[in-house]
Amino acid sequence: MANFEVVLFDADNTLFDFDRAEDAALRGVLAARGYPTDGETLGRYLSINRALWARLDRGEVTQSWLVVERFAAFARAMGREDDPVSFNRDYLDRLAQGAFLLPGAEELCRALAPHCTLALITNGVARAQRGRLARSPLGTVIPHLFISEEVGAAKPSPAFFEPVLRQLGNPRRERVLVVGDNLATDIRGGLEAGLPTAWYNPGHLPNTTPWTPRWEVASYAGLAALILEAPTSQIEIKEK
Repeated sequence: MANFEVVLFDADNTLFDFDRAEDAALRGVLAARGYPTDGETLGRYLSINRALWARLDRGEVTQSWLVVERFAAFARAMGREDDPVSFNRDYLDRLAQGAFLLPGAEELCRALAPHCTLALITNGVARAQRGRLARSPLGTVIPHLFISEEVGAAKPSPAFFEPVLRQLGNPRRERVLVVGDNLATDIRGGLEAGLPTAWYNPGHLPNTTPWTPRWEVASYAGLAALILEAPTSQIEIKEK
């Protein structure tokens, strides 16, 4: 018997290789619009985009504003005039093609699926996220996808988790595990919703935030051990 009835996985950089998908989509849309695709130009967009997402995580802006403003700000920084709405749409269409999984993610989910209900929880844009899941092998393994813009609230707000739990049949909270790589959204969100949390931290990064997960796990083998009670030799878990 698994230790958890439900596992809520963050999508990007927990199961999906978002960095690879973002790079491919960005290079494609920039080239199609006549922008350079060198490292300096990519870095300029990424700096703008990540700063805006950090503002979203703090509740300062809306996602609908962010996804357009990032390309408006980028075009201004490049000294160009462009239509940010179509720029964003073209980028998201390309991003939806990027169904790249992190190595071992499919195997982990297939091992877990017979024992617990799996769901993805994401603040990503629905236009891209649904396409990526549908194109990936996980589309037939993970039956539930909860996207903030469709739920009506974003991680880390408890208002995101409440409708998710309702749709999953209101399982006991101690039997629901939140797994994610982002302390400020995934771990904070799980903690504030009263759910057990596991920080997926393969890079062994330090935790410099106020939010302490119940567990810190550095590998998919460690996650499988935590969830399925695998032999102790496979466990790479730090309990906080």
